[in-house]
Amino acid sequence: MNFYRIIFKPILDRFFALILLIILLPLLVMIYLYVYLTISKTPIFSQFRPGLNQKLFKLYKFKTMSDKKDNRGILLQDELRLNSHGRFLRSLSIDELPELFNILIGEMSFIGPRPLLKEYLTLYNERQQKRHDVKPGLTGLAQVNGRNKLNWDQKLALDAEYSDRLSALMDIRILFRTVFQIFKSSEIDHNGKIMPKFEGSKKK
Repeated sequence: MNFYRIIFKPILDRFFALILLIILLPLLVMIYLYVYLTISKTPIFSQFRPGLNQKLFKLYKFKTMSDKKDNRGILLQDELRLNSHGRFLRSLSIDELPELFNILIGEMSFIGPRPLLKEYLTLYNERQQKRHDVKPGLTGLAQVNGRNKLNWDQKLALDAEYSDRLSALMDIRILFRTVFQIFKSSEIDHNGKIMPKFEGSKKK
């Protein structure tokens, strides 16, 4: 398991990220223009997120929410900035494609817990902190077991379980299940709404 986790998995990640970036380059350009015309004049979203061992890295995604602001110059609520074009990108996880660059430079993996907001770091209990014992991923155990239909405790429990049980066989299973999960657009929302922010769990 250590050989796969430390050596083989990172090599596979970078190799396939490079291949996919080359193959998908025309598609990435088309999506960039699509976002520019329908959502935002700055199509790439970037934000620092905690990765392996809580080290911060800059995550890249296509924007799915507009930059609309109120009359005070403050961004509107997420629900008001997410239009049909953004929902379409999210439903097929197309907005995640720029993260292939994060994988290529070794900050992420194809399989692993999703990279969450850095302000959550102080809210995790000891068990939930285990999600940072592995690199964050494009998809993970939580994403193929309900995605945003799960509550935060369920999602973070699955992230910790992945960290404990990481293996080549588990990654293969998650990868194949992800292919089918992409088309379950009903799981991109949490009870019909955008997933609420994590506010902490009871210490365990």
